[in-house]
This record gives sequence, structure tokens and C-alpha cells, in this order.
Amino acid sequence: WRKFDWGQKEVLKKRLEEFSVSHPDGQIIKILVAGQIGAGKSSFINSVNNVFRGRITSEAIVDQSRGKSFTKSLKSHRVRGVDCDLPFVLTDIMGLEPKLLEGSQPEDIISAIFGHVKDEYKFKEEEPLSHKSEDYISDPLLSDQAFCLVYVVDANTIQFASDRLVDKLRIIRKRISDKRIPQVIIMTKVDETCPLVKDDLKKVYISRRVNEKMHLCSEMIGVPMNCIFPVKNYHDEIELDNDVDVLILKAFEQIVNFADDRLREAASNSECRQ
Repeated sequence: WRKFDWGQKEVLKKRLEEFSVSHPDGQIIKILVAGQIGAGKSSFINSVNNVFRGRITSEAIVDQSRGKSFTKSLKSHRVRGVDCDLPFVLTDIMGLEPKLLEGSQPEDIISAIFGHVKDEYKFKEEEPLSHKSEDYISDPLLSDQAFCLVYVVDANTIQFASDRLVDKLRIIRKRISDKRIPQVIIMTKVDETCPLVKDDLKKVYISRRVNEKMHLCSEMIGVPMNCIFPVKNYHDEIELDNDVDVLILKAFEQIVNFADDRLREAASNSECRQ
């Protein structure tokens, strides 16, 4: 149901390693990674870095315990190649939780996207960042802003997501859509949700169950199907796998292209106003 070239790993990797940001004032592309707790936000960030470093990495700390969000502050992670840094920054944020005053608040995620939150700011679950705070950036630069929001969702549990959690996602989606910020869903743990895919990752785009989960995500959150990417994060592996890598790379290339398109548009609009 979706055509996919499993032999394109090196082509995708080379394109991203040679990628140039469209606007000279934007030397990096910042991408905000948000999502439900336990879905694999930090693991996705590490998985992206794994592909480019050619080995398992652990820059974004992963917590295997369930419950509260392990990530408590805004933390930016530069994507690094073997020989140099790439022009991409993945920013991790506290996970979303269903309860009103738990986990990251929609207002904090929105503020982070628009560049108002300083790196390393520690979030307060009961109180979103105020514009009066010393940690609030009132006049953010292009380099402070994120130009794509990635929602990381767990394929195993998306059908059980509470209405309150979905409402938080919809609030964020509406607010940033008004500013034309692209949004992508990374659906993790697809190998756990379908026995066919667990046996052979190449069956991911044949699996009816994965297709149904993607449609469910699209209906619940409002993101179109061509912006939803099923992946398997690196979890307990100690060696890289080509099939895992190519899914990660294809998803990441689309994220980067969407973000770069929006950065170019934002930069052009800024020039027009000057």
C-alpha cells in the first residue's frame, strides 16, 4: 500500500550529509520532538544519530521505566556525522500526559516551537512558561525557532490514548498550523504491534495492522497519511541494521525537507517586512 525502496540507505544518507539550509541566515534547522510519554522520543533522536555516526549512541538519555516523563527540560541535540556536525538540531521536550497539570503543557510546546524557550529550561508541570519569566525569549532569532513539529506516538497504545491527551495534541496542532508549521507523526514500535513486521521489517508497508494504526493516528490528530512514518527505534540492539536505518532516514529526510521549506518561507516573509 506504500511503495518503498529498501536499497536507498546510502543515497538518503549522502543527501542528508550534503544538505544545505535554504536561507543563509538559517545555518541550522531546528526540529521539535514531542509526544506521549514512553513512545520513544529520545530513542528516535538517538536512532537518527546512530545512522549518521555508524554506531549505537546514547546522547539523549532514555528511561525504560513507565509512568512520569523522564525528560524534564528542553534539550537540543545536534545531529552528528562521523567527521562533522550536520545542520540539524533535534530538540527534546517533556512528554505529554493525559492529566491537565501533568507532563508538558500545550502552551510550553507552542512557546518552544516559536523559539521563546531557552535551552535547558526546566519545565513546571503546573505552570506554563510566562512571558514575564527570565527564561522567556521575547524576540527569538530564526535559529531559536523550530520549523517542524514531530509527534512521536506508540503504535501499540495509540488506540488507548485518552481524549484529554488527544485534545492537547489538537490544541498544539491548531495553534501552530495557523503559523504554517509542518507536523509529522513518527509511529514507533511497529515491530511490536504486528507479528508480520516483527519477523520481517520489510513487511511494514504490507501490514494491514500498521496501515490501520496510521489511519487511526491521522483521524485522531489530523495529520495526513503522507506525513505519518512508521519506524522501529533502536532499543536493545548493539549493532546497526540496514532496514531500521532506511526507515529512519526516509522519515528524517521528509522532516528536514518540510522544515527547510517552512524556514525558507519564514525568512522570505521576514525580508519582505524589512
